[in-house]
Amino acid sequence: MDRTACVDVPAFPLQLLLRQKPDWAAQPVAVVAEDRPQGAILWVNERARSSGVRSGMRYAAALSLCGGLRAAVVSDGEISAEVAALSERLRQFTPHVEPAQNEPGVFWLDARGLEQLFGSLNEWAAALHGELVRAGFRTSVVVGFRRFGSYAVARSSRGARVFATDDEERAAARAVLLDRLALPPRARDVLVKLGVATVGQFVDLPLDGVGVRFGPEVEELHRLASGDLVVPLQPERPQVPAMRRLILDHPDHDAVRLVAVVESLLGPLLDEVAHKGHALAELQLGFRFEKLGDHIEGIRPAAPTLDARLLLELVRLRLEAVRKLPDAVTEVVLVAREVEVEARQRELFAASRRRDLDAANRGLARVRAQLGDEAVTRAKLRDGHLPEARFAWEPVEVLPEAKPRPVDEPRLVRRINTQPVPLPPRERHEPDGWMLRGLEQGPVIRTLGPYVVSGGWWQRPAHRDYHFAETRQGELLWMFFDRWKKRWFLQGRVE
Repeated sequence: MDRTACVDVPAFPLQLLLRQKPDWAAQPVAVVAEDRPQGAILWVNERARSSGVRSGMRYAAALSLCGGLRAAVVSDGEISAEVAALSERLRQFTPHVEPAQNEPGVFWLDARGLEQLFGSLNEWAAALHGELVRAGFRTSVVVGFRRFGSYAVARSSRGARVFATDDEERAAARAVLLDRLALPPRARDVLVKLGVATVGQFVDLPLDGVGVRFGPEVEELHRLASGDLVVPLQPERPQVPAMRRLILDHPDHDAVRLVAVVESLLGPLLDEVAHKGHALAELQLGFRFEKLGDHIEGIRPAAPTLDARLLLELVRLRLEAVRKLPDAVTEVVLVAREVEVEARQRELFAASRRRDLDAANRGLARVRAQLGDEAVTRAKLRDGHLPEARFAWEPVEVLPEAKPRPVDEPRLVRRINTQPVPLPPRERHEPDGWMLRGLEQGPVIRTLGPYVVSGGWWQRPAHRDYHFAETRQGELLWMFFDRWKKRWFLQGRVE
């Protein structure tokens, strides 16, 4: 007999948001589609629901009902990544897992035959529920006989529950309130006005009338609830990455010989990747050391490729940068991170470019291979109170196309130190003036300022008087006097 289980992580994006902002846990919280007053509310917690806030409302309208409502956006990329990670976790309990396409946080699982592994379905459901709780999620696990029945009960309960008979599941599903299901907000509100509050009352409505009044989406839900439509389990088929492993006959310290071992494994690995119609986006190179255990290096080409010579060059650069391995290697493992090959139409006439971005990206890949993944970075602006906190360094994966803008006159460039550099104290009676940069640059001949930056009481109080100082040799320095430390610092210079 088929046994279908449903796992529901209620308001999945909302739980992700609360994991990011744990201090909101005791507040009414909502996830909105856009960060603006007219942004639609997508998910709400129980505190917000008890204040009358419902999905489909505008954020401004919800604020009129619940003045303390907290809201933020959770991107589709974050949701997709977490759904994929949770699907992988669920596959530890059953190989057949189907995530819901339109309801993130809902999963259907095949529970057939698991009694032989876990003793009973009750033990299996309890173990699965405990695993999700340890992962930090509030969840429910329901094992039943039908897709809709297990889904409806899972949306309205918590913990683990196993139905013994089909009739028991059907009765429990009919008692579920409609507002627990993923109904369109307008249809839900109209049904409530008609006195249709439970799944049983909804199923008793004539199918034809539901389709005409509420549209195909609600009609499909009616057919699922009534049993007229049976949808089989459609589990994901995760792609197993291409992998090659070799256990060495003797532990080896020599990097050159290890490159030869990688070369012998790389060809068959790329053949398997090419057979799938994919390309290699990253090569995971794993070493098992004799005493130090496992170590993994990531080798990323400039673009997905099947070129063994290019990949081998990056591997050689990475191992040559190490020079001497810390321990003898007993096993080598290659794992491919694959992507689908992007179809490109060949150009009839090759356009000449002054800059070859592909060549530049290949050069960056060589630098990363030799010096590490964090060797190539760029500055990214961010919110911050002090100048050194207004940017952060992020890795550069590929170089974008240059988009120069014409300017009427040359602009000055302000170079900033990552951390302010302490300057020698200023003496009141210096015969030649204030020597900031030594005798070569000469004394300071002119200063502009002060430009006061004060605040930071929420983290670390700061009070700085900024000045621009010009030396006799023409160097323009950007410096400040720290009122708290009673000392001068060099923030940067202007060119």
